[in-house]
Amino acid sequence: MKSLAELQAIRDKAKFELNMRKENPNAVKVLVGMATCGIAAGARPVLNAFTEEVAKRNLQDVTITQTGCIGICQFEPVVEIEIPGEDKITYVKMTPEKVAKIVNDHIVNRNVVTEYTIGAYK
Repeated sequence: MKSLAELQAIRDKAKFELNMRKENPNAVKVLVGMATCGIAAGARPVLNAFTEEVAKRNLQDVTITQTGCIGICQFEPVVEIEIPGEDKITYVKMTPEKVAKIVNDHIVNRNVVTEYTIGAYK
C-alpha cells in the first residue's frame, strides 16, 4: 500500500463485499452450499467467483451467502438462486467458469441457464 487513496479503495471494496452478504428481502439471493462436501468439491472458488462477478457488474440488489448441506452431495458444488416472486433454481456441478453466464443470463436478464440446473442432470 503506497497511498491513502489505495487504502480507501481497499476499504470501499471490502464494504461492498460485506454489503452483498446482508439480508435484503427484495434482493436476489445466491446461496452456495458450503458444507464439507461442497467445500471438498470446489464450492469456495465458486463463492469467490460470484462475489467477484457481482462486484464487477456493480449489482446492488444481490445477496451472496453460504449455506450448509443442501442434501444432494453427488451434485456438489450446488448453488441456489432465489429471486423474489419466482421459483428457486438449483444449479449443480458448478464451477467458477459457469458463474459469469449465470449472473448475466439468470440474475441480470432473468433467463434460467437450464443446462446447469439439477433437472439437466437427472
